[in-house]
Amino acid sequence: MDKGLSLTTSGANIVSKRAVLIKAVDLTDKSRKEVGALGEAVAAEYLRRRGMRVVDRNIAKKTGELDIIAQEDGGESGTMHFVEVKTIVANEFPDKDSPQDIYDPSLNLHEAKVRKVARTAEWYVLEKGWEGDWQVDGCLVWLRRRDGLARVSYLPQIV
Repeated sequence: MDKGLSLTTSGANIVSKRAVLIKAVDLTDKSRKEVGALGEAVAAEYLRRRGMRVVDRNIAKKTGELDIIAQEDGGESGTMHFVEVKTIVANEFPDKDSPQDIYDPSLNLHEAKVRKVARTAEWYVLEKGWEGDWQVDGCLVWLRRRDGLARVSYLPQIV
């Protein structure tokens, strides 16, 4: 069974927890930017735990920003993944069986945003001379306010 992980506030001391739950940090008084950066750190660790290598992070160009660039194990032949991360702080994790209308961070992965990420990924591929396969993925991160646990949902090939 694949296990999640636990991060201390310094990002060290990884300890096994349970699947797709990741211990983040105290969320009190975190700015929107800090919450986003924390979500990206959680997503990067999630990808590493699933056998990907993080190649680059937070690449900004006129066409947009790339949150995480990761590559599947397989050296130069592995697929390059351009991962757009969306993070939200929630009181509780969403329950698919609950009728409650809890905000879904995937709503921010709208067509215009995904198109922007794809254009920036095309720039990156050309600039780096990458000739292998590549794709744009999404990663949704919910950070639970009371204990800092994170739930991750990975959405491959959103383009």
